[in-house]
Amino acid sequence: MVPAMLSRSATANDSRVNKNVIASTRAGIAIQRGPVGLAFAMLLNYTIGPDGRDWLLRRQTTAVRRHFAAIRYNTVMSQTASAITRSPAEIVQNSPVSQAPNGICYARSGEITITDNDLDRMVAAVPVPVAAALSRKAYYFVPLTVTQGEDTVIADRYDVALSDNAVCHRNLNLGDAQCVFISTRLMEDKFSVAFEFYINVGHALVERDGVSQNFADLAWQQVESGVRGETSLDAWEARKLATAHGPDAEKFKSDYLTASFADAISIYLLSLYLDVDYYDLRERDYPLLAPAPMAERLRKIAEIFPPNPGFEFNIYYRRRA
Repeated sequence: MVPAMLSRSATANDSRVNKNVIASTRAGIAIQRGPVGLAFAMLLNYTIGPDGRDWLLRRQTTAVRRHFAAIRYNTVMSQTASAITRSPAEIVQNSPVSQAPNGICYARSGEITITDNDLDRMVAAVPVPVAAALSRKAYYFVPLTVTQGEDTVIADRYDVALSDNAVCHRNLNLGDAQCVFISTRLMEDKFSVAFEFYINVGHALVERDGVSQNFADLAWQQVESGVRGETSLDAWEARKLATAHGPDAEKFKSDYLTASFADAISIYLLSLYLDVDYYDLRERDYPLLAPAPMAERLRKIAEIFPPNPGFEFNIYYRRRA
């Protein structure tokens, strides 16, 4: 990403994306995909090799040829008229709200490119125990969420003139509920839109319920054993401070466990919805957690929050040619 990258905790509440983004849209969302690749699945119970072996989170067991395409940003779209903007309250009032089987409330408004079926499945992938933390939230998937001074407005479609002031999402308290407006036209592919949603979900869960002790024990054991890399810039920086043996080491340890738990939840949810290649998670600002410890964390999350009916979690390994 050409501009400075925001941390995940920052983007869980409010985040700004410049229209000239090139390499990635935010911490944890790698958007530059590689060329066509052929992945041969091997079951998880095979012996895990060295960190050089990568893995793929997949919902199917057959070899899959993956065609990756870079996200298309709408920076050169010609338009004859400006987009119409409305207040968040107007969007809430005029947008029919659906409720997924897991209880999550959500709606779509304006010209968004994600299909109804994809959106329904994206929301339904969240396990019921996780969804319980979102009982006072409603998610609105909109083209652009735009800041205008102290105000927030919602554009009915993509408009390049508004994109400089657009944010990935904004959490707003309206009445006795929190409404989360997610911009879908800043990040045109399902991977990025879904990850934005799941990162918000992960942070909401951790804010309400805290960090699982079983996960905390695993993650800190990995830190003490010197595993390479981390799952976000927040986790990477907090881990360095927590292991520096300074006077605030315990505080930074708590920050680290909070960030790494939210990260693991987000990646796990993404893997329930889409096939996720390990290398899709890489960022240039910090080294990604090595494949084997990453798999351990995700398996732990799957134990704590089993998939809903109709969804599966599997980790497959592929050998290098």
